[in-house]
Amino acid sequence: MDANTLTVPSPADFHVHLRQGPMSELVTPHVALGGMHLAYVMPNVTPPLTSAEQTVEYIAQLQKHAPHTRFLGTMYLSPSITPDEIRRAAAAGVRGVKSYPRGVTTNSDGGIENYEVYYPVFEAMQECHMVLNLHGEIPSDPESGVCVLNAEPLFLAHLEKIHANFPKLRIVLEHATTRAAVECVKRCGDTVACTITPHHLQLIVDDWAGKPLHFCKPVAKTPDDRAALRDVIREGHPRFFLGSDSAPHPIASKYPSPASRNNSTAEFVHQCGCAAGVYTSAVLLPLCATLLESFGALDKLAGYVSEHGRRFYNEPAEPGRVVKLRRTTPDDKPVPASYVHASCLGKDDGDPTKLQVSPFYGGQRLAWAIVE
Repeated sequence: MDANTLTVPSPADFHVHLRQGPMSELVTPHVALGGMHLAYVMPNVTPPLTSAEQTVEYIAQLQKHAPHTRFLGTMYLSPSITPDEIRRAAAAGVRGVKSYPRGVTTNSDGGIENYEVYYPVFEAMQECHMVLNLHGEIPSDPESGVCVLNAEPLFLAHLEKIHANFPKLRIVLEHATTRAAVECVKRCGDTVACTITPHHLQLIVDDWAGKPLHFCKPVAKTPDDRAALRDVIREGHPRFFLGSDSAPHPIASKYPSPASRNNSTAEFVHQCGCAAGVYTSAVLLPLCATLLESFGALDKLAGYVSEHGRRFYNEPAEPGRVVKLRRTTPDDKPVPASYVHASCLGKDDGDPTKLQVSPFYGGQRLAWAIVE
């Protein structure tokens, strides 16, 4: 290895959305295209995955789209999940349960309002060595002063309380965006970890306000918050690792227009809003290398994209299985502006039925590329 090449041991993305139907057909193979060997898949599909049987069936569908990628399944925390269902899920190979506070992100209308009612479920998870994945925000409430900019710090008390009551339960605070979240996870014991997305290592609030392709939940925060995320990656802290939160949405949902909706103008104006999600799967490993190099943490790449997460989830890499990166040259093409479903290749870009997703860094050249 020299200054222009990197070798990364079996990269793994411990937080990814792979959707359903044609969208899943399009993006599921992108996990491998982006350099990942393993994907930990979120359950907020429609309907959400609230049973072991549903989750196992969903993972089998993903496996058909990408036979050489390892997928780990999760269930959506809801009233239908009981301690017995946790035991069935663990026996079936389901690895975690994802908690969404009500209404904070895509397909979270059935989310959680009270965590204490789930303590018997958490007890069963602790016994079965399953992981609790927490979307770390509380719902916005203007009356009490809660908005997207402070929803994460206000959630952290829930994390600390669950950890105090279930100290052996492995918990992951997902896609942290604030200094407060980083400090909270550091204070917790070794059973609490945290995922950090590459886009949150790059973006601040100015980068998504009025810019739909950069809008996600949780939103990117202040320069100081971003500095805290970068610092903990540069430090190489073993409980912070990659979870991309790659969340594909059709371009028509990121840039909604009256022409793409079958309703009145008044109803459109009332309901209009771009979908929350940044799509990174197709370029994930080169993107991570590019961003970590930009703030002096390239030597921590293997820990961030593979070693720390695999250790926490007890998913060791296959010996000798690696991905090689090379530094790009001016002859390399930039990141595509979009990825289009094969059935839509002949459609005009203005056609709202054209299924295409626009990746992070679209149209820009990354500093690193996967060796073919």
